[in-house]
Amino acid sequence: MVDAIRLRDDDVHEEPAVSLDSFLDQSNATAVRIEAGEDARELLPHLDRLSLIEVSFPVFGDGRGYSSAQILREAGYTGELRASGDVLVDQIAYMRRCGFDAFAPDAPINAEDMKAALARYEHVYQATSDQRTPIWSLRHG
Repeated sequence: MVDAIRLRDDDVHEEPAVSLDSFLDQSNATAVRIEAGEDARELLPHLDRLSLIEVSFPVFGDGRGYSSAQILREAGYTGELRASGDVLVDQIAYMRRCGFDAFAPDAPINAEDMKAALARYEHVYQATSDQRTPIWSLRHG
């Protein structure tokens, strides 16, 4: 079992993430946490100084964090994007497609289940942040 999963090769971000309100009031923070319902677009002017954005998933059925991830990646954010909270193995592949590259689930996830979830689907149907080619664009003729 693993408690935290990171799919990046760069150094682990050690600085604790501050709340969005605290971040907007500070000039030196490089890590921020977005709670469900907060607007990720408030971070867009600051993306160049952020090395970690943690997005909270208070319950597995709350999908607002997916939109936050997509907004941040489309705006050019290249730092660590971490999904935290009620993150289930069934969601990992979809979260990865939206741009998440690190996960801090409330409950540990079995490493083999995680690997299987990420490899489950060879083809995808929509274009999104992970740059995988949608199956419809692979058709010839």
